[in-house]
Amino acid sequence: MTTYDRIYAIVRQIPPGQVATYGQVAELAGLIGKPRLVGYALYRVDMADDDIPWQRVINAKGEVSHSVLRNGTDYLQRAILEEEGIEFNAKGRVDLKRYRWQPSVELIEQAMEGMGVGVDGEMGSLS
Repeated sequence: MTTYDRIYAIVRQIPPGQVATYGQVAELAGLIGKPRLVGYALYRVDMADDDIPWQRVINAKGEVSHSVLRNGTDYLQRAILEEEGIEFNAKGRVDLKRYRWQPSVELIEQAMEGMGVGVDGEMGSLS
C-alpha cells in the first residue's frame, strides 16, 4: 500500500456534513507533521471517477485552501460542502468545533486494516 492509499483510506471515512483538516488526516494516516502530503495526494484525485470525498478536507483555519493550481476546484469544494450542509461564516471559515470529524480509533483501525495496514500504538490527538 502506498502512502497515498493510506491517506485515501482515511478520507473515505469522513461522512457527509463533516470535515477533517489536512493535519488531522496526516496524523490518522501515521504521517504526523505532513499535512502537505495530504494536499498533494488529494490534488491527484480524479474528481469525476474516484470515490474519495476530497472536498471534506480543509485547512486548520477551517478554510478551503486556495491555489492557482486548483483551477477553480476551491470554489467547487465550497459549493459541495455547502450542499452537504456545512456552513461558512462571513470570513469563509467552517466552525471546526461544530463540523470537525471525530472518528473512533476503531473506525480508523478498520479502515487501515481493510487496506492491509496495521495500526500500531496510540492514534494521538485529532487536533
